[in-house]
Amino acid sequence: MEPNMNSQTGSQNAEVSGKRRDYLMPASILIAAVLVSAALVYNAEKKPAVGEPPAGFPPSAVTTGTPDKMPPVTADDHVLGDLASASVVVVEYSDLECPFCKRFHATMQQAVTAYGGKVAWVYRHWPILSRHPLAQKEAEASECAADIGGNDAFWKYVARVFEVSPTNNGLDPAELPEIAVAVGLDRAAFTTCLASGKYEARVTAQANDAIAAGGNGTPYSVVVTKTGKFFTIPGALPFTDTDPTPQSSVKEILDEALK
Repeated sequence: MEPNMNSQTGSQNAEVSGKRRDYLMPASILIAAVLVSAALVYNAEKKPAVGEPPAGFPPSAVTTGTPDKMPPVTADDHVLGDLASASVVVVEYSDLECPFCKRFHATMQQAVTAYGGKVAWVYRHWPILSRHPLAQKEAEASECAADIGGNDAFWKYVARVFEVSPTNNGLDPAELPEIAVAVGLDRAAFTTCLASGKYEARVTAQANDAIAAGGNGTPYSVVVTKTGKFFTIPGALPFTDTDPTPQSSVKEILDEALK
């Protein structure tokens, strides 16, 4: 009996089609895996910094700044550490009501201690008023603390604000004189200073300087080496990090700056 040619042709076509599917299935899986891996790598490289965005500022003002436009450190700055002996200086722009700044304050304390004199820390103000309107007066209060008690009083006052404030515009302004007394300042002198508004312009100027220096949220820090190189610390990066992303921690950035 002669075989049915149509049936035979159909069987051959089905066999070829099946083989194609067998080849195409692994290839499709491989392509999908490559695309997923590429997406993960891209997202890792684009890992966003954690911080407070400066809502309310013109985008052009935020995007055109560069670290080299930051005003140099002077004797008027508040410094923790020895500028003369330090190999790098970290200039931080911070908001006293920013929860990320509160976290980063402890990180910078750790950094200054860990590097044993190689790192000096300069604190400057950048209250994000659209989010934290109370931060302006808190910044002025810290300046009054420095006016009355010097550099040590400034750092004690800032540390105490971060310690007691719930952040996000949650600190009662009535607490500002109490904090002054807690760090050893005269209440009457502090109250008079704060009411005068004598440091309002200084705080505002530093906020504008932060934008000119390339800041796009708080905290924003610029690392300056003795040779004039600039590095930036965007957001509240941790001191150390197991994440393999380049410059994903404060220590990685400082180590690079110290080379």
